[in-house]
Amino acid sequence: MSAEPRRLAVLGSPIGHSKSPALHAAAYRVLGLDWEYSAVEVTEHTLRGFLEGTDDSWRGLSLTMPLKRTVLPLLDRRDDVVDLTGAANTVLFEDDGSRSGFNTDVAGLERAFATAGVHVVPHAVVLGGGATAGSAIAALARLGAQSVVLRLRRPDAAGELVHLAEAVGVRLTVLPFGEPDPEGRTADAVVGTLPAGAEVELAAGERPGEASVYFEVAYDPWPTPRATAWQQAGGIVIPGIEMLVEQALLQVRIFVAGDPATPLRDELEVLAAMRASLGL
Repeated sequence: MSAEPRRLAVLGSPIGHSKSPALHAAAYRVLGLDWEYSAVEVTEHTLRGFLEGTDDSWRGLSLTMPLKRTVLPLLDRRDDVVDLTGAANTVLFEDDGSRSGFNTDVAGLERAFATAGVHVVPHAVVLGGGATAGSAIAALARLGAQSVVLRLRRPDAAGELVHLAEAVGVRLTVLPFGEPDPEGRTADAVVGTLPAGAEVELAAGERPGEASVYFEVAYDPWPTPRATAWQQAGGIVIPGIEMLVEQALLQVRIFVAGDPATPLRDELEVLAAMRASLGL
């Protein structure tokens, strides 16, 4: 991979709060790469125009909501995790001008659980049904989940996530918020994929003091009310900032080596610098 200056960015709307520029800048400093990584306000309606306006100086993009699904028809290639989840959070501009899509959210979730010492989650509850919920179900399958309860405001909107759960071998039960689990299960972990501040009713078996682990994908502002409630109940709380760092490390691998499975040179030093850039 050339050390010549390249351009990268995180796209989304809103995007002003993104911590990705700090994370990526820290990584490229350690790697000795003179690469520019910025945050750009891009919506579902302007994404195609942005992509068509990029030139050979561009190496890649990170995508936040609402672009993870919008980008799919604009890709030339997609990795298996993108096909599984129906969401891409990373675009690599190949040397031939084509665009490859990757999903690092699934592995980022899994690695964040592991960092907190959680390696097995037999039964989980997922709050919300967006693109990140799909990544959460796929990650939970990797952590050994046999069953997941998916909580939605409109359970009839779960179609794609039902198919995803079937594909990864997870038995999925879709319920509205607050409705008792007909099997009376207690969650080993609850994963919140809702916007920060979204208030929902939790059912028995998935409340603070009952479920031992709470993974809150949101990280700004922090802590969220649900994370605070779990902390006060003595449970394990995994903040979304941990997922952000882990998935960003895999994005750096993609941008540098073209492959999320190829470790970076001095990767431990890179990861330490990324964490330090966020005060972790």
